[in-house]
Amino acid sequence: MIKILVIHGPNLHQLGKREPQVYGRTSLAQINQAIEKLAKSKKAKVVIKQSNHEGEIVDLITKNKIKFDGILINPAAYTHTSVAIRDAIAASGIPTVEVHLSNIHSRETFRHKSLISPVARGTILGFGPNSYLLGLEALIDLIDHK
Repeated sequence: MIKILVIHGPNLHQLGKREPQVYGRTSLAQINQAIEKLAKSKKAKVVIKQSNHEGEIVDLITKNKIKFDGILINPAAYTHTSVAIRDAIAASGIPTVEVHLSNIHSRETFRHKSLISPVARGTILGFGPNSYLLGLEALIDLIDHK
């Protein structure tokens, strides 16, 4: 069975309430339910974590690299600032898909550059909560065809 580590970055626990015009009204719990449902239908197992702390996200990646076949990550604000998360993903050797609810390229200029994208196998953005589902499908497909 394929095992996927899903990581939600900072402030994503506020989804549904925080800037709904940008992130929508779907809560993180609802997104997690959809991820779990899709994973089950694909005969995959997901472990879902959310953290507002950069070091904790780095630890999740580095301490679990032998337990998981892939990582689905929404690094949120750390997308643009975290060399540490970027380096942890690169060092892990685990296929990683980066997802974002919004289209970071249509937002403020400082959000246009992702430090994560160069070390991810792919990036899906701008499709709201469906970004996670599209990313999960792509990641499972990558692992299946490895």
